[in-house]
Amino acid sequence: MRMYIGGQEAVSVNEFIELALGTPLELWLGVEGESEEDRAARLDAARDILAENPDLPDAVSRVAAQVIEANAPELFNVVPLMRRPAGHRPARKGGKGAAA
Repeated sequence: MRMYIGGQEAVSVNEFIELALGTPLELWLGVEGESEEDRAARLDAARDILAENPDLPDAVSRVAAQVIEANAPELFNVVPLMRRPAGHRPARKGGKGAAA
């Protein structure tokens, strides 16, 4: 399946996120081994972007929820739980008052 955002094809998860956010993921998460000076500059840039785009956190949350919903089993190796009807409990072994 091909994923396009704004007419550009995202060929990896990171590229999808970058296209959806309009910024590189590293801007928000940082990079391993970054200096304090680089971190301060990165956080200043992030603050400027958020000031110019106050709806960005909501948009990011929507994109993240859509990605998780569409890909949860593959991303998180999740197995759906079987749901019991409300009010039904499994029978206890040994009945009432049984020693543990």
